Amino acid sequence: MNIKVILCVFCFLSLSYNSLSQTFVPDDNFEQSLIDLGYDSGPLDDMVPTANITAVTDLDINTKNIANLTGIEDFINLQSLNCQDNLLTSLDISNNTSLTQLFCSGNNLTTIDVSMLPDLQIFWCLNNKLTNINVVNNPKLISLVCGNNLLTSLDVSNNTSLNVLSFEDNQISTIDISNNSTLSFLSCRNNLLTNLDVTKNTNLSTLNCNTNQLTVLDISKNNKLIELYTQFNALTALDLSQNPILTDIYCGYNNLCSLNVKNGNNANFSAFDFINNTNLNCVVVDNPSGNHTTWSPSSFSNYVTSQSDCSAFVAIDTLSDVITNSFTLPILTYGNYYTATGGNGSLLNAGDVITTSQTIYIYNETVCNSNETSFNVFITNNDYYIPKYFTPNNDGTHDVWMVNDFENTIKSIEIFDRYGKFLKYLQPHTSWNGTFNGNLMESNDYWYMITFKTGETLRGHFTLKR
Repeated sequence: MNIKVILCVFCFLSLSYNSLSQTFVPDDNFEQSLIDLGYDSGPLDDMVPTANITAVTDLDINTKNIANLTGIEDFINLQSLNCQDNLLTSLDISNNTSLTQLFCSGNNLTTIDVSMLPDLQIFWCLNNKLTNINVVNNPKLISLVCGNNLLTSLDVSNNTSLNVLSFEDNQISTIDISNNSTLSFLSCRNNLLTNLDVTKNTNLSTLNCNTNQLTVLDISKNNKLIELYTQFNALTALDLSQNPILTDIYCGYNNLCSLNVKNGNNANFSAFDFINNTNLNCVVVDNPSGNHTTWSPSSFSNYVTSQSDCSAFVAIDTLSDVITNSFTLPILTYGNYYTATGGNGSLLNAGDVITTSQTIYIYNETVCNSNETSFNVFITNNDYYIPKYFTPNNDGTHDVWMVNDFENTIKSIEIFDRYGKFLKYLQPHTSWNGTFNGNLMESNDYWYMITFKTGETLRGHFTLKR
């Protein structure tokens, strides 16, 4: 037999074998799906012609009640497989090395091996019972969605092209995403995270880290962020001033003491919800007098332009300066007495008698902020006290000139300018505000004459400073 005849016989046998080769498909629902797609002619016989499936690149068999995907190994050119929402407990795709897209969510998978898929780009396996996912050998991965499994860890350090990462509803306590600079969507909701570093993820547009254990979140580098969800954490501060295109913000149910949303984009907010931050007494915004009725809580009104303004919303008592020979501290409604600023020094109590000249501070603090006022106590043993100056500038300190008559010895007081022009007549315990006929008097020295009840007089001068 010559060589040409031998070759013809070989080709004939090969063609005959390929045309007769069958792939074992024991799951009737899988086989029926292949029949429906035209890859088998029926009836159900657990076999599908191999020649009909080897060239298939896209297979969509979702929601078909399939429990066994035996036979998938002969789809050797498969690039996209969608077997979501079936009854699978195992899935062997080690022979489908051309896969770029794998959707196997909504099954009962406990393990899955994608290490033989170097070109895999999209991998969705949420709503299974997976305890581990290894994507170290999938460097081209751009979308990984693996939520609602039993994961305790996840390594995405080799997936430097990742754009979408969602691992919500797992038990992950730490995640390193510093190598994922292209990440634009991150959802890690309902895990056990105590720390989340997104400073290297400068392309993030959506961040959902609801329901974790975060106490700090720095998003100052994420200037492309549009949507932010941080509810049900333990955050004490949140600064969104460096996120100029944010439109959707949900940061309720935290322990916020400071919240800064002064980003120049308040007018374009679609949603701003910061409810149930019980200690938050003010929010820094673009325009405190703007329309905030669509924000939640709608009843909140303490909007300011600077965090330093928040102390004004801590209730604090105010007392005026005192000049006397003995002073008893009155009862306070808000705050406590201290001998030094910031709640330092010695604690004084209502009813204490002050017998030495000093500045006394009233300090009050909440969980988040503090407020403070102070007043001066000037102790003198004389029957009266004549101030040497006053500053009528409406700052609440030394705004009027008044002689303190401790023993009621004074009958009247007259005030003159330096040329002797009469300006003001005062009864005892009354004051001068630095005006004459409704006009402000200039900064200068002015003279007084005090007439006592004994008939004696006392002359002297004092200074008006503006």
